[in-house]
Amino acid sequence: MNKRAWVIGGFFVMGLAFVGWQALQPAPEEAALGHSMVPPDTSKFSNGDPIVTVKLPAQLSANAEVGKRAFEAKCIDCHGANAAGQNGIAPPLVHKIYEPSHHSDAAFVLAAQRGVRSHHWKFGDMPPIEGLTQGDVKMIATYVRELQRENGIN
Repeated sequence: MNKRAWVIGGFFVMGLAFVGWQALQPAPEEAALGHSMVPPDTSKFSNGDPIVTVKLPAQLSANAEVGKRAFEAKCIDCHGANAAGQNGIAPPLVHKIYEPSHHSDAAFVLAAQRGVRSHHWKFGDMPPIEGLTQGDVKMIATYVRELQRENGIN
């Protein structure tokens, strides 16, 4: 065999060895990477119980106060007090799944306007919410984001 065939063969063997080594490595745990999007186990909660414990900020911004009032008027019946969710009814919005890099504020607006198919949780689809403007939902998102930040979700 000539020198070129040995070099090409060597690279091929090294590539196979690398692929085999990678295949034998354990998969990293999502939680260890700090971005688990897995909903928590809610089987230990009764229907209607809050799903998460929410720490409240010492003070909300003016826009978040407006959002809190809108949330309490339109969202609390499903998403619970302080967006902690209600088991069997609706998920908590103060949860890593709804962090800004995964669900933008625009996603909140679209969900309220159009409804949203269930995809992270098993509570069923969210219907569109009547009587909320885009501005209302943006204020609600501001409220939720301030709650999230207080609870370590950025």
